[in-house]
Amino acid sequence: MFILKRQDVEIQTIQHPNRDQQIPILNYQGQSFRLMKVFTSQQADEARAFWRELTDNRGKACVLLEEPDRYSVWGKVRPDQLVSDGVSTSNSKHSALVQACLLVLQAVYFDVEDLLGARQAGSFEKDLAQIFHKAKLPQMETQDAVKTLLTKDPLDELQVPPWQEHHLNTLLEELYQLAKQYFGNTSFAEGMNEVLEEMSTEDRTHFIGWLNQSSVGKLWAIG
Repeated sequence: MFILKRQDVEIQTIQHPNRDQQIPILNYQGQSFRLMKVFTSQQADEARAFWRELTDNRGKACVLLEEPDRYSVWGKVRPDQLVSDGVSTSNSKHSALVQACLLVLQAVYFDVEDLLGARQAGSFEKDLAQIFHKAKLPQMETQDAVKTLLTKDPLDELQVPPWQEHHLNTLLEELYQLAKQYFGNTSFAEGMNEVLEEMSTEDRTHFIGWLNQSSVGKLWAIG
């Protein structure tokens, strides 16, 4: 989206209401961005590659900030996503679990589309809709809802559905079995760590810890 210098932006910190933690927020032309990843001054190529992967390949709204001693990548955040007095730690952590599962789901879907073609992707989408219907996942009653789930950024544009942990376990287990049918192997379950790089370190660590303790942790090579 943008490559900016420090003088182009305003960076502020807001206090998390439930923890002794300051959250950095970058403001540029009326838009707010949260910190995603920091690179050293010697990692210019890695920083630009990470930024281009998000913006060019995944269509994310991101800022690459160039400073004398470091590079940092920031992802756009809606005003209502900024921490407010009404946010609870438990709700925030659970939302992170749902967002991470959606990132995994979208990564598999995009792999089907890229490697197997648009027709197979359409079939995959219909099969997912049947899984969602069978599992009674909230807010997944229509094909349009499934399409939105697969194409909207769960960290920015998409309103996170009110799924509970048993819904997430069902989703990851059924997704694994369905993808295995389409690809004929389980290689799709590897390399998912890259998918989670868009999340904050805290949220990513929380999801990996939850996944490793869940019944489906052995299926997905994330950690």
